[in-house]
Amino acid sequence: MKESQDIESATVQLSPILDTVPLPGQPDNKTRRYDRQLRLWAASGQAALESCHILVLGASPTATSILKNLVLPGIGAFTILDDGLVEGKDLGANFFFETESLGKNRAEEAVKFLGELNDSVGAHAETRSLDKILNEDPAYFHKFSMVIAPNVPHKTLHRISKLLWDPEASGIAASLSKPPPLVIVRTSGFLADFAIQFKDHPIITTHSEVQPSLRIDKPFPSLLAHAFSLNFDKMDPTDHGHVPFVVILVRMLQEWKNDHAGNPPKTYAEKQEFKQRIAKMKKKDDEENFDEAVAQAYKAWTVTNVPSEIEALFQEPEIKKLSPNSDSFFHLVHALQVYTSQPPYTLPLSATLPDMKSDTKSYIHLQTLYKNQATEDRNRFADILRGIETGNAGGGALQLQKTVALDMVDEFVKNAHGLRLLRGKGWTGVCENNEAIVDTLGLSPRGVVTHLAISALFAFEEKHGRFPTAADETDIAEMETWAKTRLTSAGWSGDVDSNEDISMKGEEEDDAPQEPTVSEHLHNAVGEVARAPVSELPTTAALMGGMVAQEVIKVITKQYIPIDGVCAMDLVAGITSTIKL
Repeated sequence: MKESQDIESATVQLSPILDTVPLPGQPDNKTRRYDRQLRLWAASGQAALESCHILVLGASPTATSILKNLVLPGIGAFTILDDGLVEGKDLGANFFFETESLGKNRAEEAVKFLGELNDSVGAHAETRSLDKILNEDPAYFHKFSMVIAPNVPHKTLHRISKLLWDPEASGIAASLSKPPPLVIVRTSGFLADFAIQFKDHPIITTHSEVQPSLRIDKPFPSLLAHAFSLNFDKMDPTDHGHVPFVVILVRMLQEWKNDHAGNPPKTYAEKQEFKQRIAKMKKKDDEENFDEAVAQAYKAWTVTNVPSEIEALFQEPEIKKLSPNSDSFFHLVHALQVYTSQPPYTLPLSATLPDMKSDTKSYIHLQTLYKNQATEDRNRFADILRGIETGNAGGGALQLQKTVALDMVDEFVKNAHGLRLLRGKGWTGVCENNEAIVDTLGLSPRGVVTHLAISALFAFEEKHGRFPTAADETDIAEMETWAKTRLTSAGWSGDVDSNEDISMKGEEEDDAPQEPTVSEHLHNAVGEVARAPVSELPTTAALMGGMVAQEVIKVITKQYIPIDGVCAMDLVAGITSTIKL
């Protein structure tokens, strides 16, 4: 009888041999462990995770929840900075402490249990106080890939923010590496918000939902030759019903241009006539590939050019002052600028084809044509890049002496249509950003007042050296006044009387519940933060742990687009909204 297996053996180990030396064609142990997430951010994203080292300030429930969701995917290492001791109140909210942890250092205890989640992740504890490091060793923070600051006091948070935003102003040597991004996380009872501070964040793999151009109006030679090699009139009816719509449009567009002095359909009447020509090619009424060609006909007269978002990247100041120390992203963008200045004045072709009505043979042949041309475009792009690196091929006389890895070139060319460069701002919240408050207040009043209530809480703590008392109406009134002052300075003119036009409403509408006013939302939010100033509830910590870790992974892997602004959450109402900075 076969012996039973434990979960590790059944789900990870295929055999004792594969655990160390995988058989040909079989994935290694790490690939099997991280299989699902590799489908999201591929090997390049996983490599970025495994090379990062994250600093978390404090071993609070929110901090350990965030780390749990970063340790499991396999970050390289993490350090928890906390000089405090585990108290009784910690045991009721933090799952990474146990009874035996009482009286021991919080960072060391949390590291011990978090490290058990993934033995491939380096786990470290820093037991010095945060203030001591800020005063005596400010360069310490620059050793890390990212700094996460959950519920750090307002005054200390601004010191860290300034240090990481403008290190030279804080006496940090300019020769140090680029300062790491700072993630600000604040929770209070069932309310929370977070934001990411970074100066600039280039993204190559945005996973854009925008499909790259099929270049139907500017077909490459092999595609054009294939389209005209088909004899539609003598073609077998089965084959005729499986010609991909791309081939049909390329053929019909070129024939149209031959009849119209090289011009595509321009007017509404011409476009309708073009569609009718395609429809008349059908041999049978059920030929869906021709119906698809009619539906996609707009792609024939849509000009393939460089998207405006990519054109804007060419004007970035970093492109005009490239140096060996410049980020590889800007070297690649400069090479793309040179590439697109040459015929056919488009981005490199993508080998990715959408699904379409076709048979396997026709689709694979079309895919092969695109893959071959995409490889040729990629090689031409690589030649331009190498020429720029050596001071040739349109790159100017400057020899940059910087070599971009080939795998990064491949990824860049593949995703050239979705490149993004995010410009961040220093952490100031949105309390002083009037435009952001006005723009978001009408769309999500709960989001704005949630953020303002939490900001009022930390401003109160900075002013008085204590947190408000829930039963003290004076404390609550002071925080409400603080928040309303910011709203008023943002252009808020007060609540609109919901009963102003009550006479015009029907009896049925009179009985409907009224949406709370901004003042009512604010009063409820301030009441919640006064009730539980920095109480980190397990439910709030768990939600924040997942959401913050998700955004951290986006920044570390430089894939997907991270949150832009402040994300505010009201768990009572189940509402999440973003206030753009």
